[in-house]
Amino acid sequence: MSKLSNPSYVSSLLSRHGIRLKKKWGQNFLVDENILDKIVSVAALTKADNVLEIGPGIGSLTEKLAQQAGKVTALEIDIRLLPVLNETLAEYDNVTIIHQDAMKADYHQLLTDKTVIVANLPYNVATPLFYLWLKEYRLAINKCVCMVQKEVAQRLVAPPGGKDYGTLSVVTRYAAAAQIAFEVPRTVFFPRPEVTSAVIELQPYKKTALSQAEEKIFFQVVEAVFAQRRKTALNTLQAAFKLPKEEITALGRIAGIDLSRRGETLNEHEFAVLAKLFYNKINADY
Repeated sequence: MSKLSNPSYVSSLLSRHGIRLKKKWGQNFLVDENILDKIVSVAALTKADNVLEIGPGIGSLTEKLAQQAGKVTALEIDIRLLPVLNETLAEYDNVTIIHQDAMKADYHQLLTDKTVIVANLPYNVATPLFYLWLKEYRLAINKCVCMVQKEVAQRLVAPPGGKDYGTLSVVTRYAAAAQIAFEVPRTVFFPRPEVTSAVIELQPYKKTALSQAEEKIFFQVVEAVFAQRRKTALNTLQAAFKLPKEEITALGRIAGIDLSRRGETLNEHEFAVLAKLFYNKINADY
C-alpha cells in the first residue's frame, strides 16, 4: 500500500512542509488505494500513452499513473505543493510537474494524439475545463477519465429535457461518448469534501457531422439557446443572430424542428442541423 493512501501520513507530510490546504483550489486529496486503482483501470493505460493530469496535489494518483503510462505531465497551481511532489514522486523519471493554472495552460504544447487526461479535478474548474477541451482540443485527446462532483458528471451525460441538461450536456453528447464509470463517497478524501464525487469517462469523437467552420456556429447556437433557457429557441436565436424571425422560422421548417420549443428539449443532432443551416444562411448573405 502506498504511503500516500494513508491519511495520517498525508497529514504529517503536509504539516512537515507547512502547508494548510486552500478551499478555493478544491484541495481534497484522494487517499483510498482501491479508488485510485479503479480510476487507473478505467483509463486502461499503456506505455504508449502520454498522460496529462490536472491538480496532482500530493501525487497519490500521479504515482499510480507513472507506474502504468509512458509519460505523465501534471499541472499544479499551488506552488507550495511543488516540493511535496518532488519528494513523493522522486523515484519516477517519467513524471514532469509544471506550475500552471490549468485554465491558462497552452494545450497546443501539452496534448498529442496519444494524450489521455486523467485527473481528480478541482470542482471549481471541472465544468469550464471540459467545455474548453471538447470545444477546442478534442482531436488531440484520446480519452478523459476524471473525478468530478457528482452533479457535474450528471450534467455531462444528461439527456434532453431534464433540469441537468444544458450547454455542457449538448457539447458533450455532440463531441464524445460519455459515461459515469462509478461514484466516489466523501469518506475516501483528505480532508472530506461536502459533496459526493463520480468518475466520468469520455472518449472524444474524431469525426463529427459538422465542418470546423460549421462547429463555430454550433457552439454559438447552443450557447445562445441556454443563455435564456426559459425562452423559446426561436426567440433566443433571433436575439443572438439578429435575423428576422420569419427567416429563422423558415430554417426551422427546413430542419423539421418546431422552434417554438424551448432549447432544453433539442438534442445534439437537432442543434447540429440548425448550425449547418445557420452557417449556410449567414454565408449566403455575404
